[in-house]
Amino acid sequence: MYIALRERIARGHYDQDGGLPGEQTLAGEFGVSRVTLRRALATLEEDGFINRRRGAGTFLSEAGKPAPIVVNLSDALSQLAAMGAATEVRLLSFAYEDAPAGIADVLGLAPGAQVQRSVRCRLINGQAFSYLVAYVPQSIGRTYTQEDLATRPLLALLERAGCEVDRATQDLGADLAAPESAQALGVDVGTPLISLTRTIYDPRGAGIEHLRALYRPDLYAFRMELVRAGERNGRRWEPVAQSFETVRETAT
Repeated sequence: MYIALRERIARGHYDQDGGLPGEQTLAGEFGVSRVTLRRALATLEEDGFINRRRGAGTFLSEAGKPAPIVVNLSDALSQLAAMGAATEVRLLSFAYEDAPAGIADVLGLAPGAQVQRSVRCRLINGQAFSYLVAYVPQSIGRTYTQEDLATRPLLALLERAGCEVDRATQDLGADLAAPESAQALGVDVGTPLISLTRTIYDPRGAGIEHLRALYRPDLYAFRMELVRAGERNGRRWEPVAQSFETVRETAT
């Protein structure tokens, strides 16, 4: 209930001046009890998204709403450094372990090879919007410390270590929040999240990093700007690179 209302607020579903519909209307629309609805509204008010005025209704609170981040899908890698400067990071875990079979395969490591596994959250305006699980070969991971990872973007640390980023594979999808990611992102278990899986390679084809990222869709989105190109009989859409930016409350 809370997430559904918050996403509507983030996407500009409710008019700033008119506010939200009455409790009876909202409860009927979502098929929940008034008790459940009031609990969600109370949390939204605590988080600064709405103001409830006795006898007047429920209205949006402009000051309390974090602006979603919109990242250009065709140029996401080059925008990571800018994102690191515009957001803050919370390091949740940092350890070395045997690479799981699937991770060893994509990074081109021998079975049982050691990898560094880190779990981080990124925050904007104090609100966690991403849950990041990264695997890096041990030989690369030893070039930086836990303190480095808590203060600098991982890609910057990889490049500082002399890794040459040549190419990457990237898959987008959707997933449901598990207990660990739900707690870190401040959402209910089972909440739908955007998922991204990315593996970065050097010019020799060796894996440098494997990342599994989960994003709150009310705080983060991917956008691709397209332009028509080609001759008349072979016209096609091509992506246009665009800089990282934070945008106003209405997400796309």
